[in-house]
Amino acid sequence: MSGLNLDDLGNLIERPDGGVRRDAEERRERLVVRPGALGRLDELGEWLSAAQSAVPVKPVEHPRVVLFAGDHGVAGLGVSARRPGTTRDLVRAVLDGESPVAVLARRFGVPVRVVDMAVDCDPGELPEEVVRHRVRRGSGRIDIEDALTADEAEQAFRAGMAVADEEADSGTDLVVLGDLSVGGTTAAGALIAALCGTDASVVTGRGGAGIDDLAWMRKCAAIRDALRRARPVLGDQLELLAATGGADLAAITGFLLQCAVRRTPVILDGVVSAACALVAQRVAFRAPDWWLAGQASGEPAQAKALDRMALNPLLDHGVTVGEGTGALLALPLVQAAAALAAELPERPEPEPEPEPELEPETGTVTGSAPGTGEGEPPEESERD
Repeated sequence: MSGLNLDDLGNLIERPDGGVRRDAEERRERLVVRPGALGRLDELGEWLSAAQSAVPVKPVEHPRVVLFAGDHGVAGLGVSARRPGTTRDLVRAVLDGESPVAVLARRFGVPVRVVDMAVDCDPGELPEEVVRHRVRRGSGRIDIEDALTADEAEQAFRAGMAVADEEADSGTDLVVLGDLSVGGTTAAGALIAALCGTDASVVTGRGGAGIDDLAWMRKCAAIRDALRRARPVLGDQLELLAATGGADLAAITGFLLQCAVRRTPVILDGVVSAACALVAQRVAFRAPDWWLAGQASGEPAQAKALDRMALNPLLDHGVTVGEGTGALLALPLVQAAAALAAELPERPEPEPEPEPELEPETGTVTGSAPGTGEGEPPEESERD
């Protein structure tokens, strides 16, 4: 299909350092707080140590929120609570600091990067640094046509890889990943249903903005139709993303894989990032070791995908807004785990017991014998 060899990319990915993780576990055993008292924070600290190849773990000082944006033609079927083609408004709210993820990022002091892959608006309406990777204006309607051409799928995938390289080269030490899309959860549901071998009804959720029962039935039907088009191309991940994904989903998949190549940890957000992670796992089975599931979004497709990848969400607060918000809420937990693992003191080593002193010539132990005076031999017992 393309000149991009996914097998070569998968071979570049190694797991986090297992030896370093064992060293981190041994150090944890020596800390003043007993093992297990910090719950899952212990596991997070050890995971970070392995990812960084450092014991003790280094603090997470340069995290970054990265949001991939795109419109989806399937939104025209009324599968979302938002109007079709309004991803531009979501992007603008983030850039203006008015969205939930922007508010939290400002509070946490984390920079936010938006990457436009297929927003349905004139590129001049958004800043140059946002639109420079754009592949097309909106992705195709996946129930009846491909989301992308073969060339567009590869271009989007490579763009995601390039963004991962840019972040790693700039010193980003952890990525909070999210998406900005209208119709994106429908495409994500189709990908997860295809890869997990389930029916459309099993993976169809209500989306970030929430939909009524009629919209849910339309969404379920769209995923069902997209599934018919996805199943014949399950053996080729780029073809799958072209058929039933979209430019933003293809970019996220490339981004996740290249982050694993560059040893950059990632916190996943909702169902869209979970779907892309599941596709990426098919390329490189070791890649999920570099990712954390930030939160349980309540979307059934997300739960299915995370279960398949053996990723356990850090938070379950019922946050459905998407846009990286849930993943960003998990960031302080990861930073807390790093701080505790690095800064808690170790227990002091117990002092050795003093050895008894011996008399120079006789080799007898100095000191009083039981029932005698100091240094004197015991008296003989009296006889009648």
